[in-house]
Amino acid sequence: MNISSPCVVALTWTLKDSLGDTLDILDEPVEFMVGGQDLLAVIEQALQGHAQGARLDLNIEPEDGFGDYDEQLVFLESRAHFPQELEEGMTFEGNAMPAGCSPDIPLQGLYTVTEIYPEHVVLDGNHPLAGIGLRLSLQVASVREATEDETARGTTGTGFFQIQAD
Repeated sequence: MNISSPCVVALTWTLKDSLGDTLDILDEPVEFMVGGQDLLAVIEQALQGHAQGARLDLNIEPEDGFGDYDEQLVFLESRAHFPQELEEGMTFEGNAMPAGCSPDIPLQGLYTVTEIYPEHVVLDGNHPLAGIGLRLSLQVASVREATEDETARGTTGTGFFQIQAD
């Protein structure tokens, strides 16, 4: 079966940044919905017409990946608003920020604690891969028809490249 929308592909890959540093290795195949919300458009386009066993090397620029880094999505908030057990890497949804945080923080975002100071916390609403050119080497392990449920949901439930709704 050749890949066409909608279908489900099982992929393995190596993901690197533009400097060649490895960001992620997926050795065991994981299923993604083509024609849904699981993959970036540039990946879906590259997969079209290929079949099981295909190998592709993609160069994904930030505008086709996770966007450019936006300084407007970085917020400095008072440390006093956050729990004592706060750690770098923790995430907060914009609509669930602790009381007292800036009303300028967009409600629909996901914010990562990137730095903790005695008086302040730095929250970053950018995707961790925003502003980074990506090099994706992938292999198609299998291709199958999408189930009615997968087609209706637009996903297999896999979230690595899942597109976030604005």
